[in-house]
Amino acid sequence: MPEELLYKLRVGMSNIDGRGCFTEQSIGARVKIGNLGGEIITVREARKRVLGRKKVAMVEFGDGPALDASRNSNALRYVNHSCVPNTFMRCCYGRVEFYTLRKLKKGEELTCNYGDTHHDGKLVCKCRAPGWRGSI
Repeated sequence: MPEELLYKLRVGMSNIDGRGCFTEQSIGARVKIGNLGGEIITVREARKRVLGRKKVAMVEFGDGPALDASRNSNALRYVNHSCVPNTFMRCCYGRVEFYTLRKLKKGEELTCNYGDTHHDGKLVCKCRAPGWRGSI
């Protein structure tokens, strides 16, 4: 079942990559937006599922399980990477929570710095933000 969202969001075409997640209202700074929906699975299963996929919606927790956001997800699944993000994700208590870094305007695309990924720096970053790293 999709997890609860605390604000209205929509999925639409992104200027960064494919589809993105956008605000439907203004959201204050440093507030929780909601939890990423998905299926909790083992890291072993997660790594099998991502093999050969270009687009991945998988978050590994440091203590063993992973969240596959390609199944039973919500709009937060479409938060694209940016080297200068406006949100951050926190993995705790078996959840992936998203919080704003600053005030967001209605219609703004949500972005997050993905950090380390299974791409090992081989996937070109498409954000082109100031401070662009070039890859994720």
